Amino acid sequence: MSIDARAVIDSSARIGKEVSIGPFSVIGPQVDIGDGTWIGPHVVINGPTQIGKDNRIFQFSSIGEIPQDKKFHGENSTLEIGDRNTIREFATINRGTSDGGGVTRVGNDNWLMAYIHIAHDCMVGDHTIFANSASIAGHVRIEDHVILGGFTLVHQFCAIGQHAFSGMGSAISKDVPPFVMVNGNPAAPHGLNNEGLKRRNFSKETQQAVRDAYKLIYRAGFTLEEAKVQLREMARFDPEVAKMLAFIEASTRGIIR
Repeated sequence: MSIDARAVIDSSARIGKEVSIGPFSVIGPQVDIGDGTWIGPHVVINGPTQIGKDNRIFQFSSIGEIPQDKKFHGENSTLEIGDRNTIREFATINRGTSDGGGVTRVGNDNWLMAYIHIAHDCMVGDHTIFANSASIAGHVRIEDHVILGGFTLVHQFCAIGQHAFSGMGSAISKDVPPFVMVNGNPAAPHGLNNEGLKRRNFSKETQQAVRDAYKLIYRAGFTLEEAKVQLREMARFDPEVAKMLAFIEASTRGIIR
């Protein structure tokens, strides 16, 4: 354990083994920091917040602060961060609200770059990348392996499916299905994340099935209901198409088309 003498740590905070905390960082009450986590200088972490193992949190980040929600009046809420995340300079991650389930959750192995913002009640999966200044509003769900380009903005209550990709400066106000690339303000579909499919070793058969599903949704001239009829048949033979279909059927905001 390496804790700088100039750090301020509340007596109720639990600090794991081999944790490093830099000068002038402030660790508040009800904060739990897992083994092997490195916290740079001038970081503020307030609780209730649970942080897992082997995370790296860089200077000037604000973690576990109260939500930016006018309806919040001090109700009990938490932030949960998993293992092996990198959280770069000036990142802000807020706790949940009672209206949104009371918890903000960030999974494992995420790469969260400088100035990103994760608002109250958001659910972020594993292996995501938030490029500089990407911001998600309250109640947003980000599934595994999503990449948000720099300065991407995501409207509250949106969902972004696994392996989706947004170009820089995208303004997203509807749900983005798995594997789909979007860009623009307002964001519009621009094909599939083909490079992601290749890098993550999806079979050629699955890559083709996902391409066929994309064509049904976006290029064949069908209404969404008509496309879903054919997707249901395709989903019987490919699990990734089944995930695309399940995402679309569960959408409450409607998908970007």
